[in-house]
Amino acid sequence: MKSMSLNNSAAGSSPLQRINPVLIISTVLFISGGLLIFWSCFDGRFRNSENDFTGLVCLPVSAAIALLINGLTIRTEWRKAGFWFALALVGQAVSLQMINAGAGLRYQHYKSAGQIFAELSPVIWGFLIFQTILVIIGIGFLRNRLWNWGKANLRIWQVLLIAAFFLIPTATVSENVSFYIQEWLFAGFVQTINLGSLVLFAVSIPQAATGKLRKLTDKFFGNTKDEIEPGLPDRFALSLAVLVVIAAALLNIFSYERHPHVPDEVSYLTHARFFASGVLTMPAPVVPEAFEVYLMTYKGGEWFPAPPPGWSMMLAVGTFFGVPWLVNPLLAGLNLLLIYILLRELYPKRTARISVFLLVFSPWYLFLGMSFMTHIFALNCALLAAVGVAWARRTENSMWAWLGGLALGMIVLVRPLEAVAMAGLLGLWSIGFGGKRLKMSGVAGLILGSMIVGGLGLFYNAALTGKALEFPINAYTNALFGPNSNAYGFGPDRGMGWAIDPNPGHSPTDALINTNLNVSTLNTELFGWSIGAFLLIGVFFCLAKFQRSDYLMLAVIGVIYILHFFYYFSGGPDFSARYWFLMIVPLVVLTVRGIQLLAAKLKETSAVADVRLFAAIIALCLLTLINFIPWRAVDKYHNFRGMRPDVRYLAAKHNFGRSLVLVQGNQHPEYDSAFVYNPIDLRADAPVYAWDRDAATREKLLAAYADRPVWIIKSPSLTGRGFEVFEGPLSARDFLQTNDR
Repeated sequence: MKSMSLNNSAAGSSPLQRINPVLIISTVLFISGGLLIFWSCFDGRFRNSENDFTGLVCLPVSAAIALLINGLTIRTEWRKAGFWFALALVGQAVSLQMINAGAGLRYQHYKSAGQIFAELSPVIWGFLIFQTILVIIGIGFLRNRLWNWGKANLRIWQVLLIAAFFLIPTATVSENVSFYIQEWLFAGFVQTINLGSLVLFAVSIPQAATGKLRKLTDKFFGNTKDEIEPGLPDRFALSLAVLVVIAAALLNIFSYERHPHVPDEVSYLTHARFFASGVLTMPAPVVPEAFEVYLMTYKGGEWFPAPPPGWSMMLAVGTFFGVPWLVNPLLAGLNLLLIYILLRELYPKRTARISVFLLVFSPWYLFLGMSFMTHIFALNCALLAAVGVAWARRTENSMWAWLGGLALGMIVLVRPLEAVAMAGLLGLWSIGFGGKRLKMSGVAGLILGSMIVGGLGLFYNAALTGKALEFPINAYTNALFGPNSNAYGFGPDRGMGWAIDPNPGHSPTDALINTNLNVSTLNTELFGWSIGAFLLIGVFFCLAKFQRSDYLMLAVIGVIYILHFFYYFSGGPDFSARYWFLMIVPLVVLTVRGIQLLAAKLKETSAVADVRLFAAIIALCLLTLINFIPWRAVDKYHNFRGMRPDVRYLAAKHNFGRSLVLVQGNQHPEYDSAFVYNPIDLRADAPVYAWDRDAATREKLLAAYADRPVWIIKSPSLTGRGFEVFEGPLSARDFLQTNDR
């Protein structure tokens, strides 16, 4: 009877009593995440006046993904890890909204406390407070474990050194020292809270899952053998290279809109069109002052770009096929393969694999791969040269040294100062520093190969300036900005008077300021990690027993740094520390070495602690993919520096045809944005875009192009929006009669 009573009781229970509350919560989280994404797509608060997304949209999207993650994990043993990962995800998204970055030409800074509380929603700063409380509570439960491990494994000097690597690069120097100190303290605090969230995620990974995670990481990255295994790219590297090409191409299409956004890029694209047409120069414009853009110069009635020719020659290949925007993405993929090949000559395969994996998620790498800048190709040449020397050393086949020499010579035609750095490094490496000496035929091949290609630059210089040793770029800057404005070394006459140059001239103090500017931007952009980029490099210096290959990596960093210490300009905020871009491989490798050394140290205490560390690194990469890269693409690089592709769309809409299009507004960025769509022959049967500089220039233009209809385009500085057609088509005579300007 008792059994029957129990059965009857169960059968008679209400449907509500049988509902699993965890299932309800999971469903609510999934529905809330979906609704949040839908809302963020259509709410006007996440768009600007032109209906483009702003960087703020990344916050609700990250919050939505956090809800979906919690909905997915709450019914599993991963619920705690899922919660801490979601907290780290939203925490980084919140911290990005506290940064003044944007599309202007400036270094990013955290907002002041007054701005944070006055300008930002309480949801943003309130979440930081909420995250801080939870992290403090969570770390409080771990404090004894963390303290005991640190006490047993690290000395005081090691802790201080790691803290220095972690905290010093967090803020960019400001003219206002008080603001800089406040920002540094706040940035360090935010970075520390995000580190705490990540630690709590790692320790919350279920013990039962660590075995599967180890198998996955070993399968993905390879085993932990220490042997060096030289080899060509495998399926792993090829797959990552394809991903890099796709990611950089998509960023160029959707963020950069296949349009240059830095004045230098306008010159490179124009230069590429010269080469694709088979010419070095073109006749100077009839009205030169109406076609004035940065780095375009004149000599003896000839018109040509001033930069070295190497990058534009490569860009001309894409220009010839109508896809110049695809050149850097393809080279970025090729670089990934070359990096993998080079690292397998120097390190075990696992180190090489983790290194190229991290590069796939590097904002510094991807956004330069998106651009029209020179740096990806310079790295390409440097890697080819290094691989050539490495193969010549291993195989004793001098042919590879010749290949390395030819690639080294090409750097001379792309970025001459980087060529000096690589020549010194590879020269020492080839004669036995850091490894086996090359045969004399190999050393000769390296030298002669570089001279053959690099020497072409002398003929190019002579053809354009009349002097083999006078670079067109220096002739241009000396004429426009004054003698020695682009010269190397210290002096009061260095510099071009740009607002982002710390002080007039160049001195050791300026060089140290440039160091801070570059290091602080790398802390953000090298990996896009919420914990900064240098913590694990600090771990490497504290725990490493230096290998020969480690010294090679440090030598690259040291030589690049020292050479640029004596150059007046840091490279500016365009694409992070771009003048230091050849450092990217050693910086990534030293980070990987830090990960591996810390993993080995952790494994001495716990058999699965190293797995938790690798899970944390992968989590950081996912945060970069979800948070940082979309935020940077939308907030900064869309319409970066005010340059926009509107003219391309207006030309298609209005069918300008063979016309004269007068662009009213500022020379930069507005006329630059239009100039790039000019034909290289300014008499061609195509639209000619001229800067409506002043009345006298306009009069000359109308006389020179009297046989063409005239259109007037107003620029964003005049419209408050994008470029707009104001008037046209009119004949030159009608224009003069109806426009009293």
